[in-house]
Amino acid sequence: MIKKYLLIPLSLLALVSCQHVQVTPRPTLPMVYSIAADTAGVGRLVAQSGQRGGEGSIAIIGEPRNVISLARRFQGCDRVDNVDGRTVRDSLPDFAGETFDAIMDARFAPYSHFQDTDSLRDAAVINAVSAWDSLAWRSASDLEPRLRKARSKLLIYTSSLQAQWGLFDVDTLQQMCGGNCRVISPVHAMLDEAYAAGARSIAVWTSHEVSSSGAWEAVFAQKGWADAHLSVLVPESAVDVRTQLRSLLRQYRQTGRELDAILVDDYYVDLTLLRSELKLMQMDIPIWDPINSIIRVTYDTMREHHMFTHRITRPVVHYYETAESAEGKPRLKYVPNLD
Repeated sequence: MIKKYLLIPLSLLALVSCQHVQVTPRPTLPMVYSIAADTAGVGRLVAQSGQRGGEGSIAIIGEPRNVISLARRFQGCDRVDNVDGRTVRDSLPDFAGETFDAIMDARFAPYSHFQDTDSLRDAAVINAVSAWDSLAWRSASDLEPRLRKARSKLLIYTSSLQAQWGLFDVDTLQQMCGGNCRVISPVHAMLDEAYAAGARSIAVWTSHEVSSSGAWEAVFAQKGWADAHLSVLVPESAVDVRTQLRSLLRQYRQTGRELDAILVDDYYVDLTLLRSELKLMQMDIPIWDPINSIIRVTYDTMREHHMFTHRITRPVVHYYETAESAEGKPRLKYVPNLD
């Protein structure tokens, strides 16, 4: 399996998409420069990111509904043998002993409403730093009680929009400070898995907001896969999967290519029904979805880089909401009893 799906390099600025849509150059966020200059505080924290080995939590960051869905699937996941990594269930949770920090971005959600992309980029950086240390943004004059959660050793962003507007800045910040925390996104995870499986004519099923952002095209262009083609499509609105699927296939037919993979950029499409419809249409087209791809890529990343705690206990999920302190600074609020 191809494993280079993690951080977005600086060269992304200069690329164009597979559909020849220009990726707009953008300067580094002022916030990134400010953090990098703060060598005694937050900048030092960023420099330490990615150096925790098996210690620390796995942060899941994004819009609340998606974060909750992914966290619960992580907690109950058993798809591999924990000893040798084979795809055989062993009645032991794949992420045994791990702590997941589900950071529900109530402060910035929903991301689809963002017109100012710099704000969405700010959100990605703010939430990364909060995952590394929930007290990082606290000032000396802030008297409000604040929690300190475990520092995160790996970041998972659930939003495809963040692949275009935010993860670049998190990567730039780490490069400037010397940090090396691995970052996973659904766009990178699904593209890498599909390509590694041999898919070359790929259709992405997504929303108008994500399609217009150019996120998929930008990441696809960065991959440099000259032998592959990507079409980012928005199925017509409908209550049934059959109508949406037929809409997607009609749109893809206009490319004149033979479709060999569908990447469903939606956490709530009924995949069982979707596969059933394809079977009825006698179409053997593999499907990738964000939840399963993220889980597989996270497991492979942690195994490759020795990031597991190796404790035989049930995975734990702690839920947090992003908020703002009385001083206007970012903070995390613990949310009890979600499970």
